[in-house]
Amino acid sequence: MRRTTAASFAAILGASAIALSACSAGTSPVTTDETTSATGEATANADTIVMKAAFNQPETHPQYIVLDELGDKLFEATDGAYDIEVFPNETLGAQRETIELVQAGTIEMAYIGGPLLENFNPDFVVFNLPFVFDSQDHQREVTNDPEIVTDLYDSLVDQNIKVMGAFHGGVRSVYNSEKPINTPADLAGMKIRVIESDTNIEMMSLMGGTGTPMGQGEVYTAIQSGVIEGGENNELIYSGLKHAEVAPYYSYTRHLMFPDYLIINPAVLDAMDADTQAIFSELLGEAIEHEAELWKEQITTAKADAEAAGAMFNEVDAEAFRAAIAPLTEAKLTNDVTKDIYAKVQAAIS
Repeated sequence: MRRTTAASFAAILGASAIALSACSAGTSPVTTDETTSATGEATANADTIVMKAAFNQPETHPQYIVLDELGDKLFEATDGAYDIEVFPNETLGAQRETIELVQAGTIEMAYIGGPLLENFNPDFVVFNLPFVFDSQDHQREVTNDPEIVTDLYDSLVDQNIKVMGAFHGGVRSVYNSEKPINTPADLAGMKIRVIESDTNIEMMSLMGGTGTPMGQGEVYTAIQSGVIEGGENNELIYSGLKHAEVAPYYSYTRHLMFPDYLIINPAVLDAMDADTQAIFSELLGEAIEHEAELWKEQITTAKADAEAAGAMFNEVDAEAFRAAIAPLTEAKLTNDVTKDIYAKVQAAIS
């Protein structure tokens, strides 16, 4: 299985050129009047294009770290013509709101949980189903393979959304304020926060609970006040957002591993000249690889921190959950597009 490469992103960008031009006809490439320091390094000036990127997690999260680094590298590589400013902690709004901001051109980019894009093209469900991916590496490679994803990622361009690449979003399990979960029956009567998509609501229902969609920033208070009993997420988010303080029972269902996407307004990408697009593409490929490494490093620390805050981790009857959720995959792969993508993803398992 091949690693994600800059060439993969160049291929995705190349396949998008016609669609992007049509979307933003009349937009000329940005010209800059950058300055340099005495050492020859680019320095910020009024002509630097600073692209705002929305993010719903803290600055310690791997996705924040690599996008912030990407901005620094892009600034240097374009002689100060472009930079990226990342806004963490939902400071620009919850993910659904930031998609609208990107579409409107109010901000340039946002990190988006995979299921949210089903609201714009239901075919994105193929990457959001339980137990689709065999491993973190498998997920990263197939969701950034132009032969698999180009048409799907380009399908939103006419809605002012361009998917630039897919990042690992962790392996999700359930956690709650009441008791360890061992089987689907243990979730009966529990309201569990899920990301805002019909697929995730259906998934939680099959798992035995009641899926309650809400923004990530509301979850702590909602559990604390008893509005919901818990959530489902990876250890990094669970620990980083201090959810162990209000929901100490973390049960390893490992039911879901959907990607997080970096989206951009197509007009922004189209305004870049070809050289800048190529630089951006290469740096994005590097960022996706680096994010994968950071995930692996941070999970162990996150689990230890959560345990120190009172978390109790337990294994579950994995086969019981797999069997309970299985009907969802069959029900959601309803057309040739999703069936073809799913088949290619499964064929890529090493």
